[in-house]
Amino acid sequence: MDRPEFYRFHQGQKTLPFADAEYEARLAKLRAHMAAEGIDACVFTSMHCVAYYSGFLYCSFGRPYALVVTASENVTFSAGIDAAQPWRRCYGENITYTDWARNNYWRAIRSVTGTGKTIGYEGDHLTLAQKTLLDEFLSPKATADVAAASMRQRMHKSAAEITLIKAGAQVADVGGYAVKDAIKAGVREIDVAMAGRDAMELEIAKRFPDAEYRDTWIWFQSGINTDGAHNPVTARKLQAGDILSLNTFPMISGYYTALERTLFVKTVDAESLKIWEANVAAHEYGMSLLQPGASCAEVTEKINTFFAERDLLQYRTFGYGHSFGVLSHYYGREAGLELREDIDTVLEPGMVISMEPMLTIPEGTPGAGGYREHDILVINDDGNENITGYPYGPGFNVVG
Repeated sequence: MDRPEFYRFHQGQKTLPFADAEYEARLAKLRAHMAAEGIDACVFTSMHCVAYYSGFLYCSFGRPYALVVTASENVTFSAGIDAAQPWRRCYGENITYTDWARNNYWRAIRSVTGTGKTIGYEGDHLTLAQKTLLDEFLSPKATADVAAASMRQRMHKSAAEITLIKAGAQVADVGGYAVKDAIKAGVREIDVAMAGRDAMELEIAKRFPDAEYRDTWIWFQSGINTDGAHNPVTARKLQAGDILSLNTFPMISGYYTALERTLFVKTVDAESLKIWEANVAAHEYGMSLLQPGASCAEVTEKINTFFAERDLLQYRTFGYGHSFGVLSHYYGREAGLELREDIDTVLEPGMVISMEPMLTIPEGTPGAGGYREHDILVINDDGNENITGYPYGPGFNVVG
């Protein structure tokens, strides 16, 4: 029996999140960078870069995947277990590698890159073991880390991306309302989270009938569980007076959006209300600062000053916002566009960024709990557009 190292398996119709012209525009910008830097081929291995340039969001399950871009070709590489699904969901060509022999993945990649070339790779993703195999199989003349350049490109959203992100923000709102409706004393966190997730998945399927559905989730936290922004859902039962943290995360074709809100069950005490209102005020002030020409560090320092004047800065635990696009809680963070003291990136039209101040008051302190509001804003020529619709603050979010 002939057992090939790799082969092409194409069946069905290609179905992509965006039009072909969108991918051609992304590849053209990448190829311009490659030409300027003398790079012959880029070997992308991360979920976010493969998805950004090809539309294919892979499921690794311990196997390596890739996208190779040369001056004339763009080819995804996938494992045989996926059959033709990667070809149907990628822009360009797809090659399937087999596991009859170890490292057929790299033999397949070599069939496109050749050897002795200058190879671009993702220094923040490729493991040391895989970099060793890249050097062994491709015998590159030189290598160049293209992770930062790709991230800078992804930070500037196209009109098509912004349209998708706006739809995602609307889906997040749907999840928020479903969560609010499910909240009452005695209900478990997991039950509330499932209600919101189901509502979002149904909404995504209605809006995007040709998409693949995966990864949409909710973090719904109560009481002490609100102290961290990324704390998992538990079976804790809600109690009257509990502080709550609503976090809805619809995923559409690899694109992440989010809604995050502070709520209370039935009643909110005076100390908690004071802190909540201060965080809401910081949230509103922060959104007003997201203007073209402002730097991330400048915005951060101004909000820091706002909290320091109210003796609350010591309760801040992380940055005030971040970029959106092809990312999730396990891939794709665009670290160059975060509202932190050490990020000097200047906001420009076409960027999409959140404002999400959070204060964590320790247990045993009046007003204990985690307070967080989160809106998504599109930077435009005149300022910004807030694309989040679910209301924030005590007037709407004392519920149950």
